[in-house]
Parts: sequence; C-alpha cells; structure tokens
Amino acid sequence: MESSNQAEFDYLFKLLMIGDSGVGKSSLLLSFTSDSFEELSPTIGVDFKVKYINAGDKKLKLAIWDTAGQERFRTLTSSYYRGAQGVIMVYDVTRRETFTNLSDVWAKEIELYSTNQDCIKMLVGNKVDKVFDMIAAACCLSLFDLVRFWGFEFGCLSVQS
Repeated sequence: MESSNQAEFDYLFKLLMIGDSGVGKSSLLLSFTSDSFEELSPTIGVDFKVKYINAGDKKLKLAIWDTAGQERFRTLTSSYYRGAQGVIMVYDVTRRETFTNLSDVWAKEIELYSTNQDCIKMLVGNKVDKVFDMIAAACCLSLFDLVRFWGFEFGCLSVQS
C-alpha cells in the first residue's frame, strides 16, 4: 500500500537486484513500483526506483537498485553493494545457466562486496508462468540445496501474473 505522504518516512532500506541479463529484474522492479508490466531492453549500468509502503504504523522508503546483468558492467555493480540492507538475486526458471550462476557468480559477489553483515539475501525465480519447461524442473532439484547452503530467503513469481 502506497503512503499518502511520500516525503516523510520512518525507515529507508537500500535494496539491490542482481542476476544474469534477461532474467526479468527490470520488469520485476517496474511491476513492483508501478503495478505495470512491459517487455524491457537490457539495463545499461544501473537503474534506480523508489517505492513507499506502509508496514503496520511505519512508513518505509525502499530505494531499489536494478543492476545490469552483463559481465561488462560488473565492475560498476560492485560499488552498489555498499550499505545495502537487502540483495534480491533473480533468475529465470526456464534458463538453467541463470540458476547455476546464482552460486557460481552472484552469491560470490555478495560475499565479496557486501558491507552489511546483516544483509538479507533473497532468491527470486522469475517467469514461473513457464514453469513446466524441463529446465525449470531441473533447477528446482538443486534449489533447496543452494538456499540452505547460502542461508537465503526464497520466492518464485511471474512478473506477468
């Protein structure tokens, strides 16, 4: 629920969205911040959006950084981890390599660059509307081992539904 007075808030949370190119980070962010869905072109560098929400009697400001998934932008991405209270790792449930890269690339980046010991890490499997794909089924078999090993929270969704 959106706050009526967006200039005032009780808490500010910096969140970082990471994952391979094409997994739907930007579409997910747009859906969350503006309740709309669009097919988007790849992010160049980084994008930033704000969402105000109410949690009980507190007003929260979520500053969400949407990073580019292409390897050529990874050196830029490292500085955005600084001070983040949460990191959302997004993968495409229909592309096995995006799941494999959660552990091979993205979790290692969090360990290397995150400056917040209490940073909450969450996995989000996107494009579940295509979940019956055989690759998605194979990803699910390894998912719980990854979640348990790294201590992540986990959720699955489709930006379109």
